[in-house]
Amino acid sequence: MRLVTYRVDVEAEGRLGVLVDGLVIDVAKLGARAGVPLPSRMLDFIDLGPVAVAELKLLLDEAKGRWPVDGARPLASVKLLAPIPRPRKNVFGIGLNYIDHVAESAAALDTSADLPKKPVIFSKPPTSVIAPGEPIVHRADITQQLDWEIELGAIIGTTAQRVSREDALKHVFGYTTLIDMSARDCRRAGQWIYSKGQDSYCPMGPCIVTADEIPDPQTLDLWLTVNGVEKQRNNTSHMLFKVDELIADISQGITLEPGDIIATGTPEGVGAGRSPQEWVWPGDVIEGEVVGIGKLRHSIVAG
Repeated sequence: MRLVTYRVDVEAEGRLGVLVDGLVIDVAKLGARAGVPLPSRMLDFIDLGPVAVAELKLLLDEAKGRWPVDGARPLASVKLLAPIPRPRKNVFGIGLNYIDHVAESAAALDTSADLPKKPVIFSKPPTSVIAPGEPIVHRADITQQLDWEIELGAIIGTTAQRVSREDALKHVFGYTTLIDMSARDCRRAGQWIYSKGQDSYCPMGPCIVTADEIPDPQTLDLWLTVNGVEKQRNNTSHMLFKVDELIADISQGITLEPGDIIATGTPEGVGAGRSPQEWVWPGDVIEGEVVGIGKLRHSIVAG
């Protein structure tokens, strides 16, 4: 299933929907018609665990296109928010997780040329998350080196504490597309959170594809363009640490909870690694996609 958070006007609260044949079906209203209580928010739905996914699938099959009168809207008529508009915790970011990106970062930044022996973990605050299509804010007084990174996002579905790699993917609810914006000149003594965690630096969406539809997250193409010019194209098979390894590693010391998000790293092709280096500026447009999940398109605006 492809789950979204949407609203019908600027004042409405975000509601949980499922995409079916170009329509957004309201999950809570679909459940109410069948006498099945289902939540109206994504995080509440994730909290219910696999039983909620199974119940929703059953309701969709039973409806067979006979949707609630006030619970089905054309996708073009609604505003999509980030699937999880306000994460409960910081997004877990993974740095240097594609081999060629390790090399380009070592050449352009102050990172090591040696392949990491363990995942490199940083974080992005909940306030960095923005919806599909919302502007990415360029603060010229803070950065002159705003950069791009296309990434697969993994959404945790059930609590993962000290899990093995073999069991790790059982804890995944689904996957989404992320763009990890980075102010390269805002790294402080090797710390990345201010560089990567500023407001609007985590575009997310347009949906979450449930894990049953992506049994192997290491087979996905991903790409990014700036003003229509391709900058990144790769496949998640080239991750240094695979999704199951990331979950197993983080969970040894930090309990992963339902709704937690892992941004799994970016391939080569970032602006910092180019010669000469390239940055984005107000007026530029970034597009990126994890194929099979969805595309994001964002303009850069002055802030």
